[in-house]
Amino acid sequence: MATPPPDIPLPPGRELVLIDRELAQLDARRGYLLARREWLLRLPAPGGWVTPGVPARPQEASAPSAQNVLLTLGAVLLAVAALAFTLVSWGSMGIAGRSAVLAVVTAAALGAPALLLRRGLRSTAESVAAVGLLLAVLDAYAVYAVAAPDTDGTAYAAGAAAVLAALWAGYARVLPGLLIPLPAAVLTAQLPLPLAAVASAADPVGVGWALLATAALDAALVLSAPGVRARASVFGPAAVSAAVLAAGALLAGLSESLQAASATAAAGPALLLAACAVLGVAVAWREPSAMAAAVAGALAAVAALGGLARPVLSREWTVVVFLLLALPLLAAVRAGALPAAVRRGLARAGAGVAALTAVSALLPAVGSLVFRVGVLGEVWAATTPPRDAYGPGPAAAVTLLVAAGAAGWLARVLPRPEPGMIAVVLAWAGLFTAPMAYGLPVAAVLAAQLVVTAAAGVCALRIARGPGYAAAVCAAVGALNLSVAALDGRTATFVVFGLLGAGCAAGAAYGPAALPTRAGGAVLAVGYAAGTVAALGAVWGLAVSWWALPLLAVPAAVAALGPRLGRVRIPAEIAAAAVGAVALLLPVREPALSALVCALAGVVCAGAAVRADRRGLGWAAGALFVAATWIRLAASGVAAPEAYTLPVTVLALGVGFVRRRKDAQASSWTAYGPGLGATLLPSLVAAWGDPYWLRPLLLGLAALAVTLLGAHRRLQAPLLLGGGALAAVALHELAPYVVQVVDALPRWLPPALAGLLLLVVGATYEKRLRDARRLRAALGRLR
Repeated sequence: MATPPPDIPLPPGRELVLIDRELAQLDARRGYLLARREWLLRLPAPGGWVTPGVPARPQEASAPSAQNVLLTLGAVLLAVAALAFTLVSWGSMGIAGRSAVLAVVTAAALGAPALLLRRGLRSTAESVAAVGLLLAVLDAYAVYAVAAPDTDGTAYAAGAAAVLAALWAGYARVLPGLLIPLPAAVLTAQLPLPLAAVASAADPVGVGWALLATAALDAALVLSAPGVRARASVFGPAAVSAAVLAAGALLAGLSESLQAASATAAAGPALLLAACAVLGVAVAWREPSAMAAAVAGALAAVAALGGLARPVLSREWTVVVFLLLALPLLAAVRAGALPAAVRRGLARAGAGVAALTAVSALLPAVGSLVFRVGVLGEVWAATTPPRDAYGPGPAAAVTLLVAAGAAGWLARVLPRPEPGMIAVVLAWAGLFTAPMAYGLPVAAVLAAQLVVTAAAGVCALRIARGPGYAAAVCAAVGALNLSVAALDGRTATFVVFGLLGAGCAAGAAYGPAALPTRAGGAVLAVGYAAGTVAALGAVWGLAVSWWALPLLAVPAAVAALGPRLGRVRIPAEIAAAAVGAVALLLPVREPALSALVCALAGVVCAGAAVRADRRGLGWAAGALFVAATWIRLAASGVAAPEAYTLPVTVLALGVGFVRRRKDAQASSWTAYGPGLGATLLPSLVAAWGDPYWLRPLLLGLAALAVTLLGAHRRLQAPLLLGGGALAAVALHELAPYVVQVVDALPRWLPPALAGLLLLVVGATYEKRLRDARRLRAALGRLR
């Protein structure tokens, strides 16, 4: 009963009664807990309890783990002793003694686990049973050594393994509580058939059949083992054994099929591979998680049927046969009646075979395209080699086209872009290389490849996303490769370059595709225009350096079109800039021509800078004009720096004047500082080293004019730059006379004059400080 809250007053007698009642309840509860404690202390304390008065200590190993270690060590020692007895002490006993000893020890070791299991000593029973199984193997060896020493060892081992596997399986059935006998029986059962095949001197195919039969038994055991406990003890060793043995049979069949010299010799390996295929598909049919078995079975079936055709066909057409065999496997992706594991396994195997065949056909096709680069060493020499020297065979083209059809079918079935992209690439490769594969004349090859490239370009413009981008890449690669091949002849060069350039320009201008595809078309169109112009220069007999002049027509045309290029304007201008850069580099060894090219390029940039959105090209135009002037002067042997700096100064001052007209608040340093410094500073350096009077005089007059103009216009940059240059020129001119005066004065006079100057400055320091502040303020008010 709870005590009333202290804020509720109770009579003293009532409150005393409540307190006594609660104390009595606490005494009763304390007595019950003490009695319970005494009873618990009288119970035996297990190892995990903490005994009162003894601190708890961590155990280094739990009881079951320590027991397992001891039992394992004991079993190992017994096995070693038994082995030593068999090998060392066996010969000192008679036949009866040997048989009796082995029989008694083996029987004891195999019978003891039954008693141990009834007493609940399962770990001990497992250890003793393991010793008994080992003794059974020693018994088999002893029987061979004593009773049948002349028997073939391999054949005897096969029979002994079969007997031991049966005995251990029966032993596991008698004592189902043991875990070791059944896996041991399964592992031992893997040996009889392969050993029997080896003992009978079977060929690799016969050994493969033995391996496959054993793998089939293992698979049947895995799939039909009753009960969860039996399945858990059998599944691991049986499944691993089945996979290993089936792989061995598959490798044996493949090896023999590859070595077969005729279809008759390939029949035996093909039958073995077909059996492997049946086993793999059957396992995947029964076990949903065994998709890998279906993949292996499908590959074995393809190898079996293709192995029959390999001896009678060439390598290229054998690839075609393998591809045709893979097509039905790909169709399994739509076979809803098949289990999911089988369906996915067959489809993946078919896809893998198709991919390998496509790659094997794609490699010679790529090699034929790369081989065309050799034309660059002999341009317009008409030395294109025949098809056999560089082209793929007809079978490669057929393989690529069939693989492209399969990928296209998958693109319609699967909602993914990858099959469509693969179909586009393979179809382009097959069609592009087919004319070379069938040995057509050069003109026919170029015409057919032009058609294929145009078709790829149309697909790139019409198809969206992944396949469209793949078609664009194929069209670009085909165009570039075709361009290199066309350089073998003059007519081919102009025809191919003209058609490809026109097609790229049309696609860039009118194509409905996404911007990247149209931008690529614009870049290629500009490139083909430049290539055509360069070819014209070569036809006209111009030197390579003189090609720069007609090449400048390409960026000029792009600059003239300007906004009419629409969304592809920027890519076209970038390509035109690249062509212009090439034009600037071509005459680099001829200064006079280089100056002309720089001037013409500056005109193009200046014309483009007229438009408001391309004002930045004005700087490029100015730089090109200056470069043209400098190169021309250097070519003429002019060494005076003013000849190089005055054009820069004029341009910079003009730009600054326009800037100040538009923005009156702009700083004079920004508007006129660069232009004035470009001439005053180099000329001042040259004047200090010039022994004549003309340069200092002209520089002084120019600096005086700049200073007066700056003071009149209240501009800070001209005033300071001109005044500084004027002072430097004056110092340069007066320096010899100052030196002569200083040499004529007594040695004590300069220090005295310096001291007097310091005294005057110190006496009028405050006034001079105010004058300096007023000068700084006056300069600060200038723009």
